[in-house]
Amino acid sequence: MNPIKERLLEYEEDFKLLGDDNAIVEYIIELGKDNEALPSEDKNDDTLVKGCSSKAWLISECKDNKLYIKAEGESALAKGMIAFLLDLYSGRDVDDILEFDPKELYSVGLDRLLSPVRQQGLEAFLGYLYRFAKECKEGKNG
Repeated sequence: MNPIKERLLEYEEDFKLLGDDNAIVEYIIELGKDNEALPSEDKNDDTLVKGCSSKAWLISECKDNKLYIKAEGESALAKGMIAFLLDLYSGRDVDDILEFDPKELYSVGLDRLLSPVRQQGLEAFLGYLYRFAKECKEGKNG
């Protein structure tokens, strides 16, 4: 099984145990509290994720066919969602990333938890992430 899918299933189990959407949102926000902040010099127009409702920055590095991601968001929920996505994707083989359908993220109920505007931000973030993975596979990133 794809390791991203495996990790997503673990989150799905955690979310089921929490049961309530508000508790799940709080859980996601808590994830963001442990995410390492980006240095201020890394927060610029080149790393800004366009399309997010609150500011978010994304940096990627390709090494040995693996994609390593660092990111930060301004709002508490953005920070949590970024931590969630970093846990799923960062350090993964690019083939695993490209084989995983990001629409599967909605299987854990993200469509219930995120407003349409925040869902657009998620899609924008994933667009950047998958572009970086393709560039890594093609040897264009790192």
